[in-house]
Amino acid sequence: MAEKRDYYEVLGVEKGANKKDIKKAYRKLAMKYHPDVSEDPEASDKFKELSEAYGVLSDEEKRGTYDQYGHAGMNGFSQEDIFNNINFEDIFRGFGGFDVNNIFDMFGFGGGNRRHGPQKGADVYYDLEITLEDAFNGLETDIQVPHTKTCPVCEGSRAEPGTSTTTCQTCGGSGQIRQVNNTFLGQMVNIRPCHECHGEGTIVEHPCSNCHGRGIIKQSSSIHIKVPPGVETGSRLRVSGEGEVGAHNGPAGDLYVMMHVKNHKIFQRDGANIYHEKPISFVQASLGDSVEVPTLEKPIELKIPAGTQSETTFRLKGQGMPHLRWNGKGNLYVKVKVVTPRKLSNKQKELLQQFADISGEEIHNADKGFFDKVKDAINH
Repeated sequence: MAEKRDYYEVLGVEKGANKKDIKKAYRKLAMKYHPDVSEDPEASDKFKELSEAYGVLSDEEKRGTYDQYGHAGMNGFSQEDIFNNINFEDIFRGFGGFDVNNIFDMFGFGGGNRRHGPQKGADVYYDLEITLEDAFNGLETDIQVPHTKTCPVCEGSRAEPGTSTTTCQTCGGSGQIRQVNNTFLGQMVNIRPCHECHGEGTIVEHPCSNCHGRGIIKQSSSIHIKVPPGVETGSRLRVSGEGEVGAHNGPAGDLYVMMHVKNHKIFQRDGANIYHEKPISFVQASLGDSVEVPTLEKPIELKIPAGTQSETTFRLKGQGMPHLRWNGKGNLYVKVKVVTPRKLSNKQKELLQQFADISGEEIHNADKGFFDKVKDAINH
């Protein structure tokens, strides 16, 4: 599921833009992507996205909440709350007459008494940091996720237990006020949320003391998750029904757990393959040897052929990370680095000098003292 874009980005305005600039940007883009005039096959989706962004940023309360909490802060508002905030008559003045109900039909909740239809809750995103070993073996753990739930006291009614709600007399329970204006462009129909009941259709005279009349509460829930072997940074797990509570008895949204795998001390990862550097001595590289190298399961033996050069890389097939979507594992690539000793005993120096003489190499030892160099010059 694609993540929502930033509302300011959608409208192409800066975060500090004033209402006039926001309205101007929306009007320009809305006219471009209005489904009645645009030939873009994605015009309807773009128009909805633009309208949602404008509905939030043009309202001081919603904009303030969005600036502070981002998309998560919009969970307390239904789509009708957002779209009904738009004065389409004002936005499209001079663009031609139309029935606003047609636009709401396009948004997917139609005209008439659309306030009370169930709506799916928003999705929740949770960042989880794990080790490379956890990603290799898989992991089962409990996480604490803050999200909204139906108030257990009033069970979503918003009213204090033992009390009841009454039908709003202003809107007749529809939650909407319909206004028809006749203009020289035609009949303009504007539908707004009822100011008396705030679009709910009912009046709560005694709000629930637990949720303060909202019908929902914010709480943290312990959720058990299973992380499969092979996940990497950017992988995400979907837990159905553990997102925000849905409005009007609608289903809850989903929880998406976003994976972040920590860097490892001795391994580097690239997909299903991992990489390791193994230091070896000059003697091991020259004569060959069998050395122990670590893996994410247990150490294994690696044969170093005689004459191995520094930076040589060996592939250990199937010793990497598990593939996330199919069986099998990647590879472990071991790069050997020949380490030159910093301190040598006199015996070691003597033997290396003999080795150089046999090889026909002339060594100019920079570590010799002044008198040693004079002595060598006299002997020659």
